[in-house]
Amino acid sequence: MTAKQAFNVERFFQALGDTTRLRLLNLMGEQEVCVCYFVEILGGPQSKISRHLAYLRSAGIVAARREGKWMHYRVVMPPDIGASQILKQTLSWVKEEKIMQADRARFIKACCSPAKYALLEGAPLPTTVGETSCEAC
Repeated sequence: MTAKQAFNVERFFQALGDTTRLRLLNLMGEQEVCVCYFVEILGGPQSKISRHLAYLRSAGIVAARREGKWMHYRVVMPPDIGASQILKQTLSWVKEEKIMQADRARFIKACCSPAKYALLEGAPLPTTVGETSCEAC
């Protein structure tokens, strides 16, 4: 989202209204994560995961960064204070859901032993935003 674009409240709520997008946000948490981890953990095709990530980006909830062939994603707080509070509450709430906890457990396992997963071969470990090591490990 560029500085010239106005925050779109409707798009924000639509972004939060999809289970796959909530699962992606849950996996990101406070980390920057390579898209290959999402594909491995959620088990969907890369194109579908990328479309959901693009939707989150257009809603102003996720930022992306390319590093070589790898795309990294992280949660960003919307410029609107109310939306920011809602996003923080939502991220906190989804952590309590069983499917989200199962996703997190698989994510931690993948982060701690990426060599066991073909899709993660050579992939960079997730990093805590602003740091250089994996929060999960």
